[in-house]
Amino acid sequence: MAVPDYQSLMLPLMKMASDEKDHTLQDAYTTLAAQFKLSDAERNEVLPSGRQSKFQNRAGWARTYLKKAGLLETPARSIFHITKRGLEVLKTNPVSINAAFLRQFPEFVAFQKATH
Repeated sequence: MAVPDYQSLMLPLMKMASDEKDHTLQDAYTTLAAQFKLSDAERNEVLPSGRQSKFQNRAGWARTYLKKAGLLETPARSIFHITKRGLEVLKTNPVSINAAFLRQFPEFVAFQKATH
């Protein structure tokens, strides 16, 4: 399997955080890689810059987008947990979470406008 895109990682990341505990990015990498059955080669494939793995980059962007939408919080560097809004979203049992889904949240729209 190829490394999933960041949007494919959003819902699994939310479900991981649904236990309402603090999680590290390292925990997320391990859990998501196992869930997507990524090989070591896929986990370690680097971006063209050579500075970061493609998988870690995409998981990081998934977390950032979810944070900007108010679904996750980051109380400390590399630590995240779900918000009340995130729990409410999961109660609706979404089939997927992607950038289009996140545009329902004004904070996310403002983030996207600021980055474009």
